[in-house]
Amino acid sequence: MSQAAFAAALGTSASRFSTYRSGRTRPTAQFFLRAGRIAHALHAAREYRIMTAPATAAAIREASDDDWAWRMLLQGRDHLRLLLRRHDGSEAAWEAAPATTGRASFDTLLAVLTAHEFEAAGEEPPEWSRTEALAEPWIPEHPFLDRDEIVEQTPAYLARANIFVPARDLMTA
Repeated sequence: MSQAAFAAALGTSASRFSTYRSGRTRPTAQFFLRAGRIAHALHAAREYRIMTAPATAAAIREASDDDWAWRMLLQGRDHLRLLLRRHDGSEAAWEAAPATTGRASFDTLLAVLTAHEFEAAGEEPPEWSRTEALAEPWIPEHPFLDRDEIVEQTPAYLARANIFVPARDLMTA
């Protein structure tokens, strides 16, 4: 991960992060500790080939089609679940804010799924996962269900974000 990407993952600008690294400006102790925790978790995730929010967003952005983008999204979500079950601090890798997927729909969905998984594990969701609902409803086409059935089968936490996906489509084997 580049310094600019790490700075963005921490929620600061590359130029501000550069002033921290050069010693021209001192970060708060909270920022310093958070940066260290996230850097360590990102390194461990990469070493063990565990997807993080930045890696998941990049995989979605680079996906050749929507089916592959969904697979990457769900794989990232499943990796987050694994990290949250460990209770060893490795979930800090998901505190790193991702760059855009290139689509507001997937950006919002990634944020909402991340917040949901943290909340389900009894943990505070990362700041970046607190997002506004989409302005327009997003109801991806479904091979077996019509729009009304999709809306009916959507979990409430997704519907609040104006995203409509049947719960069964979020399950993985």
